[in-house]
Amino acid sequence: MKFFDDIRVGEVSNLGRHMFTAEDIKSFAARFDPQRFHVDEAEAARSHFGRLCASGWHTACVWMRLLIDFRRREDEELRARGEAVAQLGPSPGFRNLEWSKPVYVGDTVSYTTEVIEMRPLASRPGWGIIFVRNSGVNQHGEPVISFISSAFVERREREPQIP
Repeated sequence: MKFFDDIRVGEVSNLGRHMFTAEDIKSFAARFDPQRFHVDEAEAARSHFGRLCASGWHTACVWMRLLIDFRRREDEELRARGEAVAQLGPSPGFRNLEWSKPVYVGDTVSYTTEVIEMRPLASRPGWGIIFVRNSGVNQHGEPVISFISSAFVERREREPQIP
C-alpha cells in the first residue's frame, strides 16, 4: 500500500475483471445467499430476473478479492524498487451500496476504485483516512455495483506534536 501522503484524490486503480459462470454463481449462492434465482436456473427463469443471476454479495466479494490481489501486487512492486510499504489499517465501513443491474451467467465485470476524499486524522497521529468510490461495470459498460468505502492508511510524515 502506498503511504497516505503519496495518494491523491482522483487516483483511479483498475483492479481487474471477473467472468461469472453458472457454477460460480450457484456455488457462492448455495453457501451464502441461497435465494431461488441464484441457485436454480428453472426457478430463476420464473423470477423477476428472468434467468440465473449472481448474488449482489457475490459481486462485492469478487471486488474484495481483486482489491486484495491488486494491493499485494502493488506492495511487491514497491518492495522490488526498494520502497517502503505503508500499513493499511481497518476500514470503518462503507456507504451508498448500489446493485444497479443484475449480473448474469457469462457477464464479465471490470472493477475500479477512485479516491474521492482523504484527510489526516488528528485523533490518530501517523494515520489518515481515505474514501474510495468502488465500481463494477459489465462487458457492455453498464454499472452493476458501486459503493464508497473508507480505510485508515499509514502516513509517511507524521504531524508535529504540540507539547
